[in-house]
This record gives sequence, C-alpha cells and structure tokens, in this order.
Amino acid sequence: MKFTKMQAFGNDYVYIDAIHQNITNLPELARFVSDRHFAIGSDGMVLICPSDKGDFRMRMFNPDGSEGEMCGNALRSVGKYVYDHKLTDKTELVIETLGGMQHLNLTVTDGLVSNIRADIGEPRLNTKVIPVNTNLDQFVEQPVEVLDKTFHITAVSWGNPHCAMFVDSVADLDVERYGKTIEHMTSLFPNKTNVTFAEFVKRDYIKIREWERGTGETIGCGTGCSTAVVAGVLTGRTDRKVTVEQIGGPLLIEWDEKTNHLFMTGPSHTVFEAEIDASHVLEKLLLFTRELGICCQVVRQRLNFVNSSRNLISGLPCRMYGGFSWFEVVH
Repeated sequence: MKFTKMQAFGNDYVYIDAIHQNITNLPELARFVSDRHFAIGSDGMVLICPSDKGDFRMRMFNPDGSEGEMCGNALRSVGKYVYDHKLTDKTELVIETLGGMQHLNLTVTDGLVSNIRADIGEPRLNTKVIPVNTNLDQFVEQPVEVLDKTFHITAVSWGNPHCAMFVDSVADLDVERYGKTIEHMTSLFPNKTNVTFAEFVKRDYIKIREWERGTGETIGCGTGCSTAVVAGVLTGRTDRKVTVEQIGGPLLIEWDEKTNHLFMTGPSHTVFEAEIDASHVLEKLLLFTRELGICCQVVRQRLNFVNSSRNLISGLPCRMYGGFSWFEVVH
C-alpha cells in the first residue's frame, strides 16, 4: 500500500490515495498505520477519495479506528496532496467531508503548494446540532465541574463536536487528566468531544493545547484553534483575527463578521512517501467474511432457511459484525 506522511504544525497523518488503490478494513488499517511503535505512526489516517459532490472526498480516521467528521489541518493537507500529486491543477477546491463541504484556496510556489487557506464555514453553536445535553440554545462560557476544577466551557461544532475553555496557563495544565475526562463526559457531550484549552496572551494572540477525541493530545489542531477563537470572540476576550500558537506552530484564524465564515491559513508539509505491507490487515476482512459466511450457513440450516425467514435473517442486528448483515454475507 502506497502512502504519504504529511504534517501541518506537527498534526501528522498518513495520507492514502483511495482513488487509485482499493483500501478496505478501514478501522483496523487506521489503528495499524497510526501505531508509532510497530508501524508508521501518526495522529490518524486520511483517505483521498472520489466525490460526486465536490472535487474530492476526505475520510479521516483516528488512531482508535473511529471515523472523524472533520480536521482542519488534515483538510489543508489534502489540498496540498491532490495538487502536488497532480490529481488536479485547480487552486480553488471543494472537499467533501462528513462535516460538510469545505473550500480551499491554494498558494503555489515553484509548482508545489506552499500555503493553504481553508474556509471551514460557519461555527455551529446550536446545542442540538453540536450536540450538548442542555436546555440552553447555546453553550457559551458555562461553568462545568471537572474533577477538582471548574472550567467555563464554550461548545462549537465544525461537523465534529468541540469545546474550548480559557485557563491561566496551558503549560502548567494536566491536559491528559482533564482533557480525557471532558472528552468522555457523555452526560454533557453524548458524542464525546474534542477539547481545547486556551490561554489569553493579547487580543490578537492566544496559546492552546488540544486533546482530540479518539486520539489524545496532539501538537496541532486547526478546528481546535478555530474553536478557541470563537470562544474568545463570544466572551469578548479576542479580536476576530487571531494568531493561535499551538505546540507545533502558529496558525492564523479569522472569523469573518460579514460572512460569518471562519478561515484558517497556514502551510502543510510532506514528510516522506513510501509503501508498506498492510496485507495482513487487509486480509483480515476477507478471512472474517469467509468465517462469517460459514457461520451464516449453519444458522441458515438450523432455521430451515426459506423465503419466510429471509426477513428475520436480514433484520438481525449487524453492527457487531463489521457492517455486514447475515443475509448479505450468505448471498
């Protein structure tokens, strides 16, 4: 399997051309390639796929195998990937994601993309959309008790749930302890959440540290930076154009008052390109399918499979079987 390792402010993903390669067993593959000890190592896996709605479709997977809706740094890197690999010659792109249609503007220098401006649309503040379990329409600067601290949290969605809170010092905060707890606070965030801890420096400059849902702490997160700026504006702390310092470097965020759209601008870099033998991962799906097929044959025999029982078989829950229904596998 051919892949490209890319990073944007240290937010590193394994990028795979799924247009010219047949990629299967995606959750298991994501867990494999993301392993920093036994495989490539990354904050996750991104597939570049064809789209009938935009120029390309982006699918991103976290290291735990879960599929994320959107990632700003990954989105910008996809723009660089498709241009540098000559999958397109356009410098204005529309990318389909689970979080919606995203727009990119590419700056090209000496035939390669040197900077990417992403329009990630309007921040979604409605608590039913994010979602947040609350009677409030918006969740802005709300006090939430987390272990031994009270954080004032603002919740936003970019197609994936985020929350941000300002603290005295991001350097001194135990990000893993509090980030992990907030991520899994499903009584408040039923779909879990990405967590951004922000530190005010001045009205046009803040610092953040990010705890990403399904990943852990990362040294760069575009939508995390965006969430921090939205929280800063809504609480009167910051201007609408802010440089956000991540561990991996500064990202320029602008929340345009006229359009209500948020723009992030910064570079992305190719680390290396290579090929890895992932056949043992990809073949697991084929083995699983064969084993499940045998199992289904036994079930069919025991149920004396006839037309009247087809509805029963096809109606059995199938999520625990990797998305296959009994009927689909048998036939």
